[in-house]
Amino acid sequence: MGAGHGHGHGTVTAGAANGRRLALALGLMLTVAAIQVGGALVSGSLALLADAGHTATDSFGVALALTAVWIAARPATTKRTFGFQRAEILAAAVNALALFALCGFIVIEAVDRLRSPAEVSGPGIVLVAGVGLVANVVALLVLRSGAEESLNVRGAYVEVMSDALASVGVIVGGVVLWLTGWSRIDTLISLAIAAIIVPRAWSLLREAVHILLEATPRGMDLGEVREHLLGHPSVVDVHDLHAWTITSGVPVMSAHVVVDEERLRDSGRMLDELHTCLTGHFDVEHSTLQLEPPGHADHEGARHA
Repeated sequence: MGAGHGHGHGTVTAGAANGRRLALALGLMLTVAAIQVGGALVSGSLALLADAGHTATDSFGVALALTAVWIAARPATTKRTFGFQRAEILAAAVNALALFALCGFIVIEAVDRLRSPAEVSGPGIVLVAGVGLVANVVALLVLRSGAEESLNVRGAYVEVMSDALASVGVIVGGVVLWLTGWSRIDTLISLAIAAIIVPRAWSLLREAVHILLEATPRGMDLGEVREHLLGHPSVVDVHDLHAWTITSGVPVMSAHVVVDEERLRDSGRMLDELHTCLTGHFDVEHSTLQLEPPGHADHEGARHA
């Protein structure tokens, strides 16, 4: 911890070991989304189109999990010291905006169809949604063992499961339409799926903006971090304390730590002690601590909290 005092980890993560499972699941889900869009165009089902949007949302979640594995394996460069880790966050923001646009289209189209119901093919809905459900079940089987090893893979597993449940809802609506001819059920299901997508899209966008603005990682109290550092008997003051997030699951922190001049003579041991002090108390991927003697802050430029 600190400049020239790294604590890297060169082990292969469980998520990396399950990269192939994630890639296979993503391929299945993108195929399902394409089939659902085609089925929506042929059958005229708005519910299938909404389900395709839901599948796209979950596909993006799996893609993020796979991207996290890929990014973790890429070394940083002198021009991109954190690599391309922020690309994941930018993609998340774009995805959230696209989902809002899709939900807006679904709502406008649903209102129009409630006024003038469109002709929809019940058997077509059941067939396409059934294919989607089977593909989701296969993806769940592919990810099941990896979900027990990796939190990253477990998140993808939950995404696929939610899409499978949405497919079940579309199938039920298709059966009702097939047996009763009540076409408005398709519109109501599409609105229900849109209602599921909106809060998830908002959460995705809010988290992306939070990270892009380099706000303090959620769940981290800088006041508590400061008090923890000040609890060391040789620490006089802590200033310019910052914490932010590079990408999902990669929080970082920096601080200027004022230390007794006598202890500065053994800065390496002091850094080790502070590292031990912080380890286990705060979830920080990487921290940089600048040790300085009392009064040094008077010679610095702009200061922050």
